[in-house]
Amino acid sequence: MNTLNAEQLFNSLQQLNNEERQHFFNLLSERAFGAPDNLTHQELFGDLKDAEFTALEAAQYLDISIATFRRYLKDQKIAASATVGNVHLYSLCDLRKFRMAKDLLKH
Repeated sequence: MNTLNAEQLFNSLQQLNNEERQHFFNLLSERAFGAPDNLTHQELFGDLKDAEFTALEAAQYLDISIATFRRYLKDQKIAASATVGNVHLYSLCDLRKFRMAKDLLKH
């Protein structure tokens, strides 16, 4: 039996057109994780709507380095939504808006 390794599978997925790739991920979510394919965004991610991230988690969410995240803080492009002790927290809603605005500037 010839099995694919993770890298070969990834390379194969990149060869699929967008429609087939979407179909693959729908099948994966439905069959591997038991999620029905008719859930709304709210049903899938509703528990995260009020989530708050630490600086490191926020940087990871934005797919940037912690140094870049701190530069955005210094430039007041991002602001903490809460402080617990000496830990600043950043709301997912604000991070999502920032990410979308940043992505729009790229295009």
